[in-house]
Amino acid sequence: QVQLVESGGGSVQAGGSLRLYCAASERVLSINSMAWYRQAPGKQREFVASVTSDGDINYVDSLKGRFTISRDNAKNTVYLQMNSLKPEDTAVYYCNADIQNYSNYKYYNYWGQGTQVTVSS
Repeated sequence: QVQLVESGGGSVQAGGSLRLYCAASERVLSINSMAWYRQAPGKQREFVASVTSDGDINYVDSLKGRFTISRDNAKNTVYLQMNSLKPEDTAVYYCNADIQNYSNYKYYNYWGQGTQVTVSS
């Protein structure tokens, strides 16, 4: 079964940058929307940004200008460039994607395992 594999998390000081990566673990028929969510300790998971296969992008308003989402359709990969990081950006970041199944052509929603981002002051 296909999985979403994330990488790029880590620890950084406030004001620093990180780039997150998320790729499908195997060849897939197609991927529609790809997105990033995050979940801080004690809080609900929240939407960060999304990008469709056509390149339509959405961000949560509070992160516009600091975070940039992009994707490489040929590599089935989505990226999240995070700049000017703040301690309140500390969270587990999750990748999410709608992936088309080879056998029945239906789209199914998948989550990655999450990657920790820690920003110290």
